[in-house]
Amino acid sequence: MKAISYSRFGGSEVLEYADVRDPKVGPDSVLVKVRAAAVNPVDWKCREGYLDGILDTVFPVIPGWDVSGVVVQPGAAVTEFEAGDEVIGYVREDFLSRGTFAEYVAAPVRTLARKPRNLTFEQAAGLPLAGLTAYQVLVRALHVKEGETVLVHAAAGGVGSLAVQIARRLGARVIGTASEANHAFVRELGGEPVTYGDGLADRVRALAPAGLDAAFDTIGGDTLRLSAQLLSPEGRLASIADTEVASLGGHFCFVRPEAGDLQQLAEYAEEGALSVHVSDTFPLERAADALRLNQEGRTRGKIVVTVA
Repeated sequence: MKAISYSRFGGSEVLEYADVRDPKVGPDSVLVKVRAAAVNPVDWKCREGYLDGILDTVFPVIPGWDVSGVVVQPGAAVTEFEAGDEVIGYVREDFLSRGTFAEYVAAPVRTLARKPRNLTFEQAAGLPLAGLTAYQVLVRALHVKEGETVLVHAAAGGVGSLAVQIARRLGARVIGTASEANHAFVRELGGEPVTYGDGLADRVRALAPAGLDAAFDTIGGDTLRLSAQLLSPEGRLASIADTEVASLGGHFCFVRPEAGDLQQLAEYAEEGALSVHVSDTFPLERAADALRLNQEGRTRGKIVVTVA
């Protein structure tokens, strides 16, 4: 099959579009014909070796953890899916090697859910990793409840845009930081936008004078510390970007594959409560360009690689 892969850590120059061996389908996996795979910052961070301290690497590595596609072959022990089922997945294993920027991927069933019927394959591919991150932070770490006020940083980005919608689905009021160019987009998602930069604290306090019930940090550093200062006395804090959050009484969160959570997100999407904005698409052979664009860090919504 055709795939994007790399045989050493480095920049985009290490990526190669070529034939690789077809994946084997274990008893608890299904073979998925990939239709689309979303790009996430972790993809280029893995390629550059930043996660080498926590994940073993088996070269060559096919990058990509997000997928939407069609089941071709269920494994011998699989009863959850059959050939022809449309699925989405956050296909992360405990080592780097078998990713989703390929024509096919063997995906463990624990990483999959049924694709929302009302989303295209491109939109659906952008839901798993970013959606699970947002859902697990808001529900598992911050315990967001109806009527609360939540601050979401980078509210126009891949994780942030989904977090705004999920928090609204949970019944919360959402304040979202974004550049002025993205304020209209954040409002469309159901959030109240505030601009980054000097004076951010005053702008947030003007909207939430009693303090925030919860803050979702996606940036770290000064942004994380400022968020802690904006909380009410009982306010909760979580970060996906900075482990310093623990010293501030909050939670550091790293997303995990959870089929039940992913199915909940699919149900939100089918309700019309959750949509995925796809900013750019690239064919598989141009996945290196997709990763470069993601690395620039100015994307609204998701960048997606498509597979014919």
